[in-house]
Amino acid sequence: MSYLGEKENLTAVQHARGMDGYVRDGTKRAMSLRNRGPIVLAKDGSVSAEILDSYWTHGFYVLKNVIGAEELSELRSDVQRMLKQAPDTPDTEETELGEPEAGAGFTLPSYRFARPLSDPLGGTKRNKGRHPAKMADPTPSNDAPEWTPIFLLGNLQLMDSCLRLYGHPKLLAVAEAVNGADFVPYNEVTFLKEPGLGPSYAWHQDGTTHWESSDWDEGAHGFNFMAQLYPSTAGNGVWVLPGSHKLGKVDIHQKVQKSGSDRIEGAVPMICDAGDVIISNRQLVHGSFANTSSDRRVTLNAGFFPMKRVLGVTTSRLDGRVETYSEDRIYERSRIIALGIDARRQHFPEETPYVYQPVIGRENENRWNEKNREEILRDYNLRDLYI
Repeated sequence: MSYLGEKENLTAVQHARGMDGYVRDGTKRAMSLRNRGPIVLAKDGSVSAEILDSYWTHGFYVLKNVIGAEELSELRSDVQRMLKQAPDTPDTEETELGEPEAGAGFTLPSYRFARPLSDPLGGTKRNKGRHPAKMADPTPSNDAPEWTPIFLLGNLQLMDSCLRLYGHPKLLAVAEAVNGADFVPYNEVTFLKEPGLGPSYAWHQDGTTHWESSDWDEGAHGFNFMAQLYPSTAGNGVWVLPGSHKLGKVDIHQKVQKSGSDRIEGAVPMICDAGDVIISNRQLVHGSFANTSSDRRVTLNAGFFPMKRVLGVTTSRLDGRVETYSEDRIYERSRIIALGIDARRQHFPEETPYVYQPVIGRENENRWNEKNREEILRDYNLRDLYI
């Protein structure tokens, strides 16, 4: 069934109206999955089997009410500061007032931009060609800016509130339950989908390294935590094909053709409230449509892998660099988790901190202070692990 045909030059209003039937049906399916609830830990700190069973069945789970009101306010404030001090265009490092951007001084860019409501990846060879089918890119309003920020890159060095969230004891307990006690990090990105501006992210599966491995399984490429600072809706949020993390490499182009449009049949939106955190398998078929809704979405992504999928693995990164991950290389990136745990301990002393097994005995060298901000955290994303 096609909810929106191949009509060209859609306005934003036409696109939003054309989504109505797809949104209604997808929302009904999403809410019937029974894959949402608070993080429930046993006395020994283990995660509820109900959460894990549902995650492995559907490929995602909505963890309710993870972020409290105080912390949510801090996170929103930090994101707003970054946006207020964003560069004016992609090729400058100054704000519209001529001041330095907030992300200045780091080796890698802190901001990424796209044209409003565009599809910058679909049908291209970017990101190793893993976005094979183009999404609809409706025409934005006449007063839309030429560019809109879509990513903040390197969350943990840009915003202290994000570093503290990174050390959340219950979230790290979930990471351990899914990936093992020696789990390792991937990267951290803020996704920005402003109303009437946010571009689409064409359907894809994450991960490029283990699809043909003899021991491939449904968790081979890890997962992402997706912390929502505002409600995630069917109009502004990510859509997924439940269970597709168990199918191996999916022919996405064929699924789009069969569906008759970019609205893949059987997909559901990840619907949740501000303060909720979604755990999403990176092998799920997923994507998001141009945000022609009136609702803003800001998502803080943090990815994690099983150690066995990284240690000794040789991989080709998105920029073509080939790298083999040694124990020392992995530790230098993983110790950022310890920084986050200690930063959170200092800010929320009433919580019981998570104990991250790979740094036991080395806690003192990974304390959160200004010295380690410069020596360990600065440019940490140069050491991101990629599979």
